[in-house]
Amino acid sequence: MTLSLPLVVILGAVVWVLLRHSSLKFLHAVVCILFGFYLASTIAAPEVRRLVSTVIRTITGAF
Repeated sequence: MTLSLPLVVILGAVVWVLLRHSSLKFLHAVVCILFGFYLASTIAAPEVRRLVSTVIRTITGAF
């Protein structure tokens, strides 16, 4: 669980940068955030967490 807060902060920063410097509109960001909340409450949430953890371990080289 220690990974969830920093990942949320990183993804929030990415959304903020895209809002400020790219073509991402505010409504698009709201839809992305709402999608994340709804996805977290579905049966797919554990699989998504496992996939994200695997990708992060692969990127950082930690096994």
